Amino acid sequence: MKTAITGGAGFIGSHLVQYLLAAGDEVTALDNLSTGRLENLRDVIGHPRFHFVEGDILDRSAVDKVAVGATRVFHLAAAVGVNLIVEHPLESLRTNIHGTEVVLDSVLANGASLLLASTSEIYGKNTSDRLSEEADRILGSTLKSRWTYAAAKGIDEAFAHAYWREFGLRVAIVRLFNTVGPRQTGRYGMVVPRLVKQAIAGEPLTVYGDGKQTRCFSYVGDIVPAITGISEKTSAYGNAYNLGGSHEVSILALAERIVELLGSDSDIRFVPYQEAYADGYEDMRRRVPDNSKARELVGFDPQTTLDQIIRSVAADYRPNGKPDPVQWKGTMVAN
Repeated sequence: MKTAITGGAGFIGSHLVQYLLAAGDEVTALDNLSTGRLENLRDVIGHPRFHFVEGDILDRSAVDKVAVGATRVFHLAAAVGVNLIVEHPLESLRTNIHGTEVVLDSVLANGASLLLASTSEIYGKNTSDRLSEEADRILGSTLKSRWTYAAAKGIDEAFAHAYWREFGLRVAIVRLFNTVGPRQTGRYGMVVPRLVKQAIAGEPLTVYGDGKQTRCFSYVGDIVPAITGISEKTSAYGNAYNLGGSHEVSILALAERIVELLGSDSDIRFVPYQEAYADGYEDMRRRVPDNSKARELVGFDPQTTLDQIIRSVAADYRPNGKPDPVQWKGTMVAN
């Protein structure tokens, strides 16, 4: 199968590249390298079935370079990370809305199918237990840039669904809940790599707010096979699927576990949100996915524990360390 991936040099995208090459696909990755890194693709550069195109999803000609001849496209490119969204809201809106429309147009014109990567952020401040795909979206003020990402990704989903209904585009949507693993950095506000790096360096672990906010972290090795499986199901077209971890944990408990598991002497320091972020930030207290729809479709049942996730991220940050091989569901592909 000929597969194209936007954002292919990013954290999730690079793992997806490896997984699909191991499955026998011919893979072309598009990335503008603003947040993605060629280092993430170091083990596949030179692979006879891998091609890399440096370009932006706002550029139709660049998107067409990877979409022409593709059987399917995975659209992962986006402006992501709390810091980036809050500090550069206009750039984020343009990338996430206009960029997705460019990808949709190109995929439709070239006759491919599309897997659109969305986010749990679209649920906003809805703290319901086990958020289903039909759960209400509760967003904060439009004047708080914190919510521009949620708004933009919601529009992305609406665009995709409209293309399916009006033009017959074969498109499925996945909503990712705090995916974590090797190659993810804390540079843009991702909490697990930031805390792990601080613990290894012996620095204070900075927990924002009171630390009682909770999340469900999922391992990239569980997510990538599920994304691939959903892309291959014709019944998925026109639908959205949650993909998240099965264990809810507070950020404070996460920090404490990181310190204990890594044998760190670091203290934990609470940082007010107004000190951690630029103006326009607002947090959500809880976010727990209902994965039953994806479980019924592709058997999604994440088994990777929080301890295993922490160890896999820590291996990336150990001095002279070598990342552990990513454990895929049912197989294993070395980093």
